Amino acid sequence: MSVMMKGKCGYVIILMALYWCTECIPLSVTALLPVILFPMMGIMQSSEVCIQYLKDSNMLFIGGLVVAIAVEKWNLHKRIAILVLLIVGVKPAFLMMGFMSTTAFLSMWISNSAATAMMLPIAGAVLQQLCDTEANAEEREYGLSAAKDGQENQAFEMGDTKENHKKELRPKDSSINMGECLTVFLKGMSLSVCYSACIGGTATLTGTTPNVILKGQIDELFPENGGIINFASWFGFAFPNMLLMLALSWLWLQFMFLGFNLKKSFGCSTKRDADKEAYQVIKDEYRKLGRMGFAEGCVLVIFTLLVILWFTREPGFIPGWATVLFNKDKTYVTDGTVAIFMSALFFCIPSKLPRCCRKSSDGAPAEAPPALLSWDIVHRKFPWNVLLLLGGGYALAHGSEKSGLSLWLGESLIPLQSIPPYAITILMTMLVAAFTECSSNTATTTLFLPILASMATAIKIHPLYVMLPCTIATSLAFMLPVATPPNAIAFSFGNLKVIDMAKAGFILNIIGVLTINLAINTWGVAMFQLDSFPSWANVTKSP
Repeated sequence: MSVMMKGKCGYVIILMALYWCTECIPLSVTALLPVILFPMMGIMQSSEVCIQYLKDSNMLFIGGLVVAIAVEKWNLHKRIAILVLLIVGVKPAFLMMGFMSTTAFLSMWISNSAATAMMLPIAGAVLQQLCDTEANAEEREYGLSAAKDGQENQAFEMGDTKENHKKELRPKDSSINMGECLTVFLKGMSLSVCYSACIGGTATLTGTTPNVILKGQIDELFPENGGIINFASWFGFAFPNMLLMLALSWLWLQFMFLGFNLKKSFGCSTKRDADKEAYQVIKDEYRKLGRMGFAEGCVLVIFTLLVILWFTREPGFIPGWATVLFNKDKTYVTDGTVAIFMSALFFCIPSKLPRCCRKSSDGAPAEAPPALLSWDIVHRKFPWNVLLLLGGGYALAHGSEKSGLSLWLGESLIPLQSIPPYAITILMTMLVAAFTECSSNTATTTLFLPILASMATAIKIHPLYVMLPCTIATSLAFMLPVATPPNAIAFSFGNLKVIDMAKAGFILNIIGVLTINLAINTWGVAMFQLDSFPSWANVTKSP
């Protein structure tokens, strides 16, 4: 392929990178530029470009989001969240841990933004009640103490007026301290919720968009990979990493906003009334949900079945149900097949338990109850722009391969063979984590993965050794309010300053980079055989 063709494809990539970083036009519109530019420049035919916008990984993304919409519509996520909070209690350290673990779990299945937006008001109500009760208890104690002192020795009332003046100020000072305590704790809680949403999204293949992009890019660039990335293999690698990152993040936020006063943080308040009344707020929220209805139960059953089918489709250590029943010679059934099948059930199952021969008040046959989901709800809540972003990334990757740009780029990066692979991975994850602070994580993943794949094949290291940690690193957007929607939600809710988020997020970025590299060099190597160059990655096709 001529140098001119490579230059044209490089121009398209640079142009889209600039548009994605500056957001001068909507991200999804930028993602459609290959449909215009690739055919006009003679890189690919229009039909070949357009087919990249709806691949198997897109179907996985669609199915996963439809399930998430159903969970949100019937408030199943809120019931799970409040149940967890009732278990962990209201001690400050445990409360923060409870909110972080709950948000992370929800973000594994629903959008990070939805999990953050749901958890923050609950956190605010609990903290407000906790601090109000503490202040009231201080005032009651002061009143009882003053009355007791007056009865025991009235002579001292006229004695030391200066000391009495100090005592009179105590309730006021106490309320000021309680206000400061609430402000600081609310900042810490707001940050913990938005950070845990981003961290939790890394644990599942459908948890956040970059994960799906990685699967799509691996399947596009290395079609003979044998389905190395599926729901079970991703979860096996990413879930332990998420737990480690979440625990270290909790320790850092605990130290930054609460300190390591064990009596204060784990023993919490010395007033049992404060604990009881704050706990009552959570119980009241749960009581408002009422008993689990038929619709909510159906959503829970479908959701549970989906997760079980995903895990058992191709677990790796034994043949999965898909291998036994369908995929005997080819991969017919994928995670996308399962996602679409289970999400289609939401449009078939009624939201109320059907009753035979039921009639309306006027004697006419009663109308059938509506389904668990209607297309109007899905159409309104589904992020169609992200679907186009996914397609734009796949089109770019395919265009780079067809034009020969990816092969040329890989050959140019051969001198990197002299650098140890672990050093390359650390540098790349740091670069991606910094880049994603000022760019969409979806755009960052789309831009970097084809380059990383070319580099890996050129220097003969396993493509996943660099692509997998860099994909997770795109979720380490902790420092700026504009870096990711959960950050922006928490920034406005918790009355945060940019410096608050920057100080907390800088250390969390370092923690994230270190844990990801620890994971990829330990159990990641064992799971994916990352210490050897796979035969399926040896793509030396001439364009």
